[in-house]
Amino acid sequence: MSNIKYFSKGDNGMAHDKFQKKYKEAQPVVAICYDFDKTLSPDDMQAQGFIQSVGYDVADFWKDSNGLATNNAMDQNLAYMYMMKAKSAGKVLFTKQQLTEYGAKVQLFPGVDGWFERIRVYGKEKGVIVEHYIISSGLKEMIEGTSVAQAGAFECIYASSFYYDDNNVAVWPAQVVNFTNKTQFLFRIEKGVLDINDAAINESFSPEDVRVPFRNMVYIGDSDTDIPCMKLVNTYGGHSIGVYNGGTNDKTKVYKMMRDGRIKYFSPADYSEGTELDALVKAIIDRTAANEALETLHYQCKKERIAADKESSDEDRKKTDLIIELENSSSFAGTHSVISKLLKIDSWTNEQKNTLFEIALHNSQVLYILGDSDVSRFYQKLLSSTRNLSEAAQKIKDAIGAHQ
Repeated sequence: MSNIKYFSKGDNGMAHDKFQKKYKEAQPVVAICYDFDKTLSPDDMQAQGFIQSVGYDVADFWKDSNGLATNNAMDQNLAYMYMMKAKSAGKVLFTKQQLTEYGAKVQLFPGVDGWFERIRVYGKEKGVIVEHYIISSGLKEMIEGTSVAQAGAFECIYASSFYYDDNNVAVWPAQVVNFTNKTQFLFRIEKGVLDINDAAINESFSPEDVRVPFRNMVYIGDSDTDIPCMKLVNTYGGHSIGVYNGGTNDKTKVYKMMRDGRIKYFSPADYSEGTELDALVKAIIDRTAANEALETLHYQCKKERIAADKESSDEDRKKTDLIIELENSSSFAGTHSVISKLLKIDSWTNEQKNTLFEIALHNSQVLYILGDSDVSRFYQKLLSSTRNLSEAAQKIKDAIGAHQ
């Protein structure tokens, strides 16, 4: 079960809207993000019943819609939403229910119906939580009407949507998602700040507290409108996949996206078990499980180091860092540089002294220049403050004496 909490805005005279937040899980989370049209469905959702219902030819509808956008410096998505509302007048009811019913008729690519739950189960078997998200310029209401959405496939659907009046009739755009602002939703998924009005998206998160690192994101899309998301996911170590219609086998778009460095992989949009896409996503889940085990170990070591730092002073940490630096010195110049810093310190514990004697004995970059004035002065200073010389300390004393 997802780690979800809800918070209100507070008593400031505003409505107490509750925002859905998710927090880091005990297991790693893989977020698979999908475009919708021509990614999960072979065609634009509006072209599968709605456009025809308002008496338009599909090609003519998009021509007029895009022309409206061009002639009025208008967002193309706002243009098609306006066209849908305007052209439905007197012909069809333009209600949320009606749009949802059109969504129920949207055709899906092979295997989509069983894909989401099957991949979730596979992830669970590998110790990975798999979540599915839609990031689409299509209509949220229509996507919500699809069989997969009705079955609860998606953690969240980010898509264009309408505001409805008291009669449930669409009257105004409530949310518009275009290819450039799609990326904001990836950041929301990353931080677990899912509500589109939650300003917590701007809060700073330490890497270990990020719920879904970009390296654990998969973005699946089909065209140029997905490029900003693909590029962002790629840049931060995630996985972008271009899909194409296996029926037409037209790979023109995925070839271009691969050529331009937008995607890492491509495959037919066949979501059935045993297909290329199925094997690819499962391989990504396998890799994530192994990689996150290492990341967990890294953060455990980091936390232990932070705890240890809190138990020691800045001076002690400085001494420890210099001892390590001397031990790792691989050149005479490096040794002289460290010695100059060590000479500024007057107080050493017996344990630290013994370590410094051992380093001089076993690191040739120190041992061979014990006769140099700075190195000799530092070790003579250590020897003079040491009562009972260890075997290593005695050997260093003898070596310094041989150089005199």
